[in-house]
Amino acid sequence: MKEREHLLSEFKQMVRILRTDIDGNLKAIIGLTRIKGVGFAFADALLKKLNIDKDKKIGDLTEKQIKEIEDSLKDASSLNLPSWLVNRRKDLATGLNLHLVGSDLDITVKRDIDRLYKTRSWRGIRHSLGLKVRGQRTRTTGRRGVTVGVKKKRAR
Repeated sequence: MKEREHLLSEFKQMVRILRTDIDGNLKAIIGLTRIKGVGFAFADALLKKLNIDKDKKIGDLTEKQIKEIEDSLKDASSLNLPSWLVNRRKDLATGLNLHLVGSDLDITVKRDIDRLYKTRSWRGIRHSLGLKVRGQRTRTTGRRGVTVGVKKKRAR
């Protein structure tokens, strides 16, 4: 009975990793995907490198394991993961393979779009006009606001 109470006292309902609150009842692999910039494949590779069971509830992780996860997410290059797994390959400023998470990812994407504006590239113009950037069709999709189309005949 005491063991069960001991286990219940260690369980955390909410775990905070990199300024993100994660429900403690989620499996570790799913809980890590709640952090912006961490996908399923990256979370799986991270947990394998740290020897943490991916099916374990994130609320059952020890403080040491949570600290390891945070440190690894802050410096993903220390994990020696393949370059195709990180979300920013050959960064323009540094030339390194980086993995950005949270607000760092937002700031970097905003900076990239601003650079496209300043150079007046085609992608920058499309961003500034709020249109599709990657070559998608715009004749029928991507409409916002009042729909413009064929008027229907009024029923009598």
